[in-house]
Amino acid sequence: MTTDEMKVRTKKFSLMIIDLAEKLPATYVVKVVANQVVRSGTSVGANYRAACRARSDKEFVAKMNIVLEEADETLFWLEIINEKMWIAKSELERIWKEGNELTAIFVSSLKTVNNRINNKK
Repeated sequence: MTTDEMKVRTKKFSLMIIDLAEKLPATYVVKVVANQVVRSGTSVGANYRAACRARSDKEFVAKMNIVLEEADETLFWLEIINEKMWIAKSELERIWKEGNELTAIFVSSLKTVNNRINNKK
């Protein structure tokens, strides 16, 4: 998958998260969690773009680790939303699947670049 395709995919993920948050009930606690999932979920795409502008492999790894942390945090908030049953599981499944797939891609990318860095030494 190309960098441009990943930029589009991570932006679509951000939009999926926003759409999810807009469907959640409007109670105080749910709003707090919705805010958290929107912050981490949209951060995935924003930080991925920053990683694409890295000037070195080491900078790329540092920025991609942030992307990975945000993706993992988003999955945590999705678990909370699911376990609290604030939205139908069927609504979450597509977002959950995409979040896991993106996380796997980020991990693979990090492994590849870390191996390249280690082989230069």
